[in-house]
Amino acid sequence: MVEPIRLAALPSDSNEGEEHRLPRNVEAEAAFLGALLIDNRIIEDISIKLRPEHFFEPLHERIYDQILRLLDRNMLVTPVTLKPLFEADVAMKELGGPGYLVKLTADGSGLIGARDFAQQIYDLALLRELVTVGRTLVTNALDTSEAVDPKTQIEDAESALYKVAEGEGETGSMKSFLMASTEAIKNVEKALNSGGHLSGVTTGLDSINSKCGGLHNSDLIILAGRPGMGKTSLATNIAFNAAQRWLRDREDGIEESKSAGAKTAFFSLEMSADQLATRILAEQSGISSEALRMGKISRDDFRELSRASRELQELPLYIDDTPALTIAALRTRARRLQRKHGIGLIVVDYLQLLQGSGRGSNDNRVNEISEISRGLKTLAKELQVPVIALSQLSRAVESREDKRPQLSDLRESGSIEQDADMVWFVFRGEYYSLMIKPPISESSSEDEKTKYRTWEEKHIPLVNKALLIIGKQRHGSTGNVPLKFESHITKFSDLADDSYDQGYD
Repeated sequence: MVEPIRLAALPSDSNEGEEHRLPRNVEAEAAFLGALLIDNRIIEDISIKLRPEHFFEPLHERIYDQILRLLDRNMLVTPVTLKPLFEADVAMKELGGPGYLVKLTADGSGLIGARDFAQQIYDLALLRELVTVGRTLVTNALDTSEAVDPKTQIEDAESALYKVAEGEGETGSMKSFLMASTEAIKNVEKALNSGGHLSGVTTGLDSINSKCGGLHNSDLIILAGRPGMGKTSLATNIAFNAAQRWLRDREDGIEESKSAGAKTAFFSLEMSADQLATRILAEQSGISSEALRMGKISRDDFRELSRASRELQELPLYIDDTPALTIAALRTRARRLQRKHGIGLIVVDYLQLLQGSGRGSNDNRVNEISEISRGLKTLAKELQVPVIALSQLSRAVESREDKRPQLSDLRESGSIEQDADMVWFVFRGEYYSLMIKPPISESSSEDEKTKYRTWEEKHIPLVNKALLIIGKQRHGSTGNVPLKFESHITKFSDLADDSYDQGYD
């Protein structure tokens, strides 16, 4: 039977003079450690992520940490194997030395309730974190100086509460190299199992996956381009592909943690949810999105559209089309979506339509964009998901002979480049080629016809082609990824090998 909760005394609050106490159950910790030393297999039956810092008693925290280290090396853990590690431990000497480890195993009753003990240790750790968050919230709220911004305090408090809800709390910020390297090995294993090129969430495009390894947790990916290049189309394609892959992996019985897909949140500040849905339906049904909007479709087309709609009913793609969101509001909504649905990818269309905190009417737009880009990177790290943020480019592109974008074209703030883990540019030569198309008619002169033929020779290789320029990649090389783009259904796809570099030499 689980022992009742005991309370540990905290220093008295100087304002109230009352004794505050933190929840803990040291006896449950001792019983659990004893059971674990008797039967190491208990660790495999624990469904929660019980970490050393969840133990209230510092000595128990150190014992559990050493147990995990030995188990990770496939060693048998008993009081005998732990003894050399604690002979110099001052706290253990006060309890009689390493013999305390034997005392932990003296009462085998912990074997029966080991799982319950582990759950209670975990729950009490969360309650202690909640107490810490609450006290900090009260202390900060009592600060009425002019430098304090209430909205920022609310955002910080919600962030802290989210971490507690996810079992992280402030203890989650510190990771040993063992924990970090174990996670890194898992990513390498995932890439190996996928055929050697995908360690993150899939984009649905093999050529991009091969170049970037997919979309990695905590990464901020900036997808930039001038209007008309297809930024939203590519982002929508990737969001759909990731969500569809998650659905397919689930149907195939693949564990969610091993899936190359992800439940996706799409924050559309420019287009409405039904407009995005129309694009996805056009892509999946093969019917022109323009024809769908204008209703110029046949009965057969409508049946195909209905089929595509039925197949996508369970698609884990969540669209938020609230306009004029602040970065704080977006982060709040993203946290709620992850709590409720477990999203693994976030897309924001687009960065310049977000608003900052609004502190100080004299703040310029560059500072506001810097705040937004930092907020998006923080969100990616906090939720441990990749975030794709679309961004406009400056008009400087239009004034150059070579229209291909570069990092210096990122609009309004160099901090976007600084905060991003990857920067992608979408470029379609076909778009600019059509802008300089020479006029032609039956009455055109021979010279005009010659100019048209010269233009046509250069234009044809660019038709239905696009280029994804990897301008920055923190974990890999930069370069170009040619793609196919079908503008009538707004769909990007991989190019066939025989036309891979045509038009973009």
